[in-house]
Amino acid sequence: MLDHVGILVADWDKAKAFYDAAFAPMGISLLMQVPEEYTGGVKVAGYGKGHPDFWLTEAKDTGPGRHYAFASDNRAAIDAFYAAAMAAGGRDNGAPGLRPHYSENYYAAFVLDPDGNNIEVVCHAPE
Repeated sequence: MLDHVGILVADWDKAKAFYDAAFAPMGISLLMQVPEEYTGGVKVAGYGKGHPDFWLTEAKDTGPGRHYAFASDNRAAIDAFYAAAMAAGGRDNGAPGLRPHYSENYYAAFVLDPDGNNIEVVCHAPE
């Protein structure tokens, strides 16, 4: 249903460093940055695997935090995401583990990024 989503970030360098580190264990990387001549002088860039589907846009006012859940094929990648995100300045919002109140095999981790967005990585497969 969704093709891509985007969030606003207050500190471009801090947000980019956070997402570069947090996404690396899942094979997600920065794929493109739009030339500022097309963005009114603000930084805009997209992360993904094959095409950019998660976008950062530099902004003075980021508004309230939001929730984004990324799919993982395995639990080890979730553990690695969480460790990398925490080391890159993320704040704990739920350590890796099962959430059986969602479903039997719902294994996830939650971190708050530098702008307070709740970033989740989830795997629905059994161990």
